[in-house]
Amino acid sequence: MKKSLFTLFLTILSITTYAQSSSEVLVLSAIVKDKVIPNAEVIFQKNGEASITKYTNTSGKVTIPSKYVNDAEVVMIIKKQGYSSLVTKCLCNGLTYAISPTMQELDGMRIVLSWDNSPQDIDSHLSYAGGYVCYHKKEASQANLDVDDTDGYGPETITITRKEQGKKYVYAVHNYSDRELTNNSNLSNVSRAKVFIYIGDTLIKTYIMPRGKKGTIWIPFLIDEMGNIVTVGDFKNASTWEGVRTILRNYRFDGDNSVVSSSDRKESIKVNRKGEQEYHAGNLETAVSLYQNAIELNHRNGQAYSNLGLAFQKLNKEAEALWANRKAIDLANGSKAHVVRASSYYNIARIYEKKEQWQDALQNFKYAKQNRAHSAYDRGIARMTAKLR
Repeated sequence: MKKSLFTLFLTILSITTYAQSSSEVLVLSAIVKDKVIPNAEVIFQKNGEASITKYTNTSGKVTIPSKYVNDAEVVMIIKKQGYSSLVTKCLCNGLTYAISPTMQELDGMRIVLSWDNSPQDIDSHLSYAGGYVCYHKKEASQANLDVDDTDGYGPETITITRKEQGKKYVYAVHNYSDRELTNNSNLSNVSRAKVFIYIGDTLIKTYIMPRGKKGTIWIPFLIDEMGNIVTVGDFKNASTWEGVRTILRNYRFDGDNSVVSSSDRKESIKVNRKGEQEYHAGNLETAVSLYQNAIELNHRNGQAYSNLGLAFQKLNKEAEALWANRKAIDLANGSKAHVVRASSYYNIARIYEKKEQWQDALQNFKYAKQNRAHSAYDRGIARMTAKLR
């Protein structure tokens, strides 16, 4: 049986374990197989209506309010102390959702895949220079497969403990159950798969399986050499894990060329300004939400990423701040680009300094100085040089 060597130490539950009523959702841990999460707060929200709050029972299940069953406009928020909050447009009836424990690693990232009961077995794959992670090889350099699920719903979870700069990471979902059916649409039309990306204790990005596509492999995103999450959205075919590995190893992507409409760019600027107002008023959580909304409208809004980095730092969310500052560096353009890059590198250096990662801090102080002369950068370089003696 596929994967049995990797799951002997786990308790294997039959699919009937998760055959909850279509009016229920099940909440599990993203990193411990079959661990249910009791007493998690589950909030159902819909524009123009009062939110409804419920809590999971001892079996990790919660009943969806009857008026919201099968309502795709409902937003579901799952909260639990010590875990990242999960926020998703619902379509939640009968599904399993996995929440991620807060990550402590500054350069870490967690990728959580969940899906419906069919196809029963779909897999997460991660390819990068010097490493490959999937059910066949659960551990690689600075990355591992925490949970491997073979009987529907998920989760399948890959944790990157330290993203290495200068390396490109490509993530894919493989329909193992239907692996021999080339160009079938079961992965796209049946699975209802979702991929959640976490940094620190924040859900950074969600990818929802598009419908009407053919292929046994879905490549929703890659992580570029600077650590930026880049949307791909391609479908390919392979019948083995080696075939998936070959596709991902040879995969080349020139960047995100998707078009942002003029109206979305203008709205993104407007929402970003609202975020700045909330930031200066001290409403940091609201500011973060608005900055994220601005980025959803225009993923090239470098100012929104820069603002998001500052807000995350104020909230002591260092890992998230690193990610946002790196994205701001990547998007910096125009006559002030060197200023944005310098300040972002400086912010990154200060985060590493706070964590006593002197070499990483030194390198980023130097990057800041390369972009702009400033006494603060010189002082930082001097401090880190002294620490490393």
